[in-house]
Amino acid sequence: MNFNKHYSLVGQHAFLSASQYHWLNYSEDKLRDRFHTWKAAERGTRLHDLAARLIFDRIKLPRTNQTLNMYVNDGIGYKMQPEQVLYFSDNCFGTADTISFKKDFLRIHDLKTGVTPAHIEQLEIYAALFCLEYNKKPNDIGMELRLYQNDERIIFEPTAEDILPIMDKIITFDRIIDEMKGEES
Repeated sequence: MNFNKHYSLVGQHAFLSASQYHWLNYSEDKLRDRFHTWKAAERGTRLHDLAARLIFDRIKLPRTNQTLNMYVNDGIGYKMQPEQVLYFSDNCFGTADTISFKKDFLRIHDLKTGVTPAHIEQLEIYAALFCLEYNKKPNDIGMELRLYQNDERIIFEPTAEDILPIMDKIITFDRIIDEMKGEES
């Protein structure tokens, strides 16, 4: 049998994917809701890509209270690095939307384009990963974490008491996962 070649689809996933078979049980209304959620996620990915390019190229947007504009302009104003991977191990790493570390002050910003309320824990994990990767003690540096969503800028200034337990949990859980991986061999 000579199977058809679908080179343009390699690595892609269909909305009605066989591996995501739950759609078989959807009503038409549920299908519509899930499709809108899927399209919103695609839009969010495009907006993140655009924001990263604008910040990297230092192209400011008009000064408004729109989420994207505030996020991009703040990223440029604070001379931040977009899309920076923070790595502790193969078991624990993540990509900060924008980050900077200058004069012992860590700044991490996160762009949220969806309607689900954002949680600061994601940024706290990034801060913990930064401290672990770059061997910084949270009580020796200042930190500001910002979420940009729904035309709001939410600012959080974590303390060492917020970040140290996350660092400890990362270290502990990483060790446990490595032990479990070793048991599989």
